[in-house]
Amino acid sequence: MTTDRLTSPYQHYVYAYPHKTAYRGLEDRPALEDLWAAEPKDALSLYLHIPFCEVRCGFCNLFTRIGAPDGLTGAYLDALERQATAVRDALGASEEVRFATAAFGGGTPTFLTAAELERLCDLAEHRMGADLRAIPLSVEASPATATADRLAVLADRGATRLSLGIQSFVDTEARAAVRPQRRADVEAALGRIRDTRIPVLNIDLIYGIDGQTERSWRHSLDAALAWRPEELYLYPLYVRPLTGLGRRGQDPGPDPAWDEQRLRLYRAGRDHLLAHGYTQQSMRMFRRADARPQGADDYACQTDGMIGLGCGARSYTAGLHYSFDYAVDMHQIRGIIDTYVSTTDFSHAEVGYAMDAHEARRRHLLQSLLQAEGLPADDYRARFGGTPAEDFGPELGRLADRGWLNHTDPTTLRLTPEGLAHSDAIGPELFSPAVRAAMARYERK
Repeated sequence: MTTDRLTSPYQHYVYAYPHKTAYRGLEDRPALEDLWAAEPKDALSLYLHIPFCEVRCGFCNLFTRIGAPDGLTGAYLDALERQATAVRDALGASEEVRFATAAFGGGTPTFLTAAELERLCDLAEHRMGADLRAIPLSVEASPATATADRLAVLADRGATRLSLGIQSFVDTEARAAVRPQRRADVEAALGRIRDTRIPVLNIDLIYGIDGQTERSWRHSLDAALAWRPEELYLYPLYVRPLTGLGRRGQDPGPDPAWDEQRLRLYRAGRDHLLAHGYTQQSMRMFRRADARPQGADDYACQTDGMIGLGCGARSYTAGLHYSFDYAVDMHQIRGIIDTYVSTTDFSHAEVGYAMDAHEARRRHLLQSLLQAEGLPADDYRARFGGTPAEDFGPELGRLADRGWLNHTDPTTLRLTPEGLAHSDAIGPELFSPAVRAAMARYERK
């Protein structure tokens, strides 16, 4: 381990492991029927990816394109239907297949019209067999696309959680993050969402924006709290290559002063939410203490049995994580979407990363440890037959030396509050050498 890997607290947001830049083309193109033959199918997760946004924020490195020419969203849904049919056929007998959760992400799923959202729900229900009114359904949205007609469709079809990317209630900060929006429009969207009575509202906020101060950060936090959201996500700003801010030359590179500013704002935001009746679930996620948990959250990536539909979606089996090609550059993304739309055979996995027993243990450790509740030792032993210390002693020792592991409870491996604050350094530190090497060889596009 080099010293630099843990000196900066902001390296990678680890929401899934391995990172998609470790995926490669699969020469054998395994048949989905073979991949899923021996997998448990009684508690699957369903994720539908919509790779369109009305604008692309300056910090965004997600797989999405700005706008859609006439007919493209319809053609994309046609391809999604072909893929859903192929995947459902590969899963086998209908009586064995049950979905426990569902989510629509992107991009911005509410970029679709109300009629297109109806069709998306029909695909999930009638093609895949997911009963959306009986399971948690989480949907991502933006203020501009959270219109009354779209929200009515989602509420009627069983949405239990609506996640709204606001990032800042201060107009100048939104512009600095290349997110053109007005506070008045944001508030109007929040009012429409609350009118639908979707049970869980999540609000995303970002700290570390150029010109942001502790006072303006508190202003955004209080503006969000006024709506009593059941969940709040606090994200540190990253400036990544090929993003809008990156192309503007705003990537400062290693910057201890910016790191300290983000840490200071994180701690202020964390303490403010804890003082206002929220509990911390992870570095990013806070849940209102009196809110009934509903919908998928960032822990949903923990389990295998993920069915991802759409050209930016991942699927997880015990032995293989797979998807389609990945890019950040807008021209490259458009090409990948066009290829997806023209695809007729979705019966094989094309791009992925093979998971062995060691990577499965590492993934479970990593994603459990980054949750505030930590990893119960008995759970790890039941799954893998050993202990985290036996399998990952050196890595855990380095975290302990920094005061980032809590030793007060011998039954649970848990980060200290300062360890949680450094989750974006701890996560990459726990990547395997093989995954790290594959990510280093990835050619940005």
